[in-house]
Amino acid sequence: MLSPQELERYARHIVLHEIGGPGQQALKRARVLVVGAGGLGAPALLYLAAAGVGTLGVIDDDAVALSNLQRQVIHGTPEIGEPKVESAATAIRRLNPHVTVETHAARLAAANALALIAGYDVVADGSDNFATRYLVTTLRAHERKADGTPNPTYRCLFPEPPPPGTVPACAEAGILGALTGVLGSLMALEVIREIVGFGEGLVGRLLMFDARAMRFETLQYAWDPSNPLSGEHPTIKDLSPDA
Repeated sequence: MLSPQELERYARHIVLHEIGGPGQQALKRARVLVVGAGGLGAPALLYLAAAGVGTLGVIDDDAVALSNLQRQVIHGTPEIGEPKVESAATAIRRLNPHVTVETHAARLAAANALALIAGYDVVADGSDNFATRYLVTTLRAHERKADGTPNPTYRCLFPEPPPPGTVPACAEAGILGALTGVLGSLMALEVIREIVGFGEGLVGRLLMFDARAMRFETLQYAWDPSNPLSGEHPTIKDLSPDA
C-alpha cells in the first residue's frame, strides 16, 4: 500500500486515468535496472525515481569526471572522482527516500549479465558501446505477437556491430547535453509505460529524433528470420564476446 506521504508525492500520477492508484502501486513493486549512469542513464534514473519505481538498480564502472557534468545531470561538482553508481544513489535517495537503490560498480559483460539482469523486471539501456547493447534489450524479444511471430531483437535492426573505429565516441564527436536529457527522459517514459501498461510501446518501432530540425520520426521494423540471434537458423548460442 501507498503511505500518506506517497499518496501526496504521487498525487499528479494518481489522478491520471492511465496510472491511478493501481498503476502507482505497480511502479512501487517494480524493479528496474539502468545500465549506465551517464548522459542517458542520469535523466532516466532521476525521472524513474521521481515516478516512484520501488527499486532502481544502476550499473556503471566509471567515476564522475568534470567533463561529464555538461550532460550527466544526476552528478554534481562535489562528486567528481566518486564512483558514478554511488553519486547516482545519493541523488536518488535525496530526491525520493521511498526508492531502494542497488548499486553495481562494474561493467555489464558476458560473465555477469545473466545474473544481474535476472533480478529485475525491466532493463533500460543507457550504455555507450555496442558490446553492451548486444547483451541487453528492452525490446521484449522473448515474447511473440498475436500471430505467433517473434518480437524483433536488436540484431534484427543491426545484425553485426560496425567495424571498430567507424563510430566515434562522445569525446571525439561531441554531444549536446540537452539532447541526452530528451532521450533519457523518453527512456524513463517508456519504462513507466511498460510497467503500468498503457498506450502503445516501441516494440517493432524505431524512434528517431533530429534535434536540429526538432523532428521525431518512427520507423517500423519486424523480426528478421535470418538474424543470427533469434532467426530460423541462429548461430549465436551464448553470451561470449565473439558472438
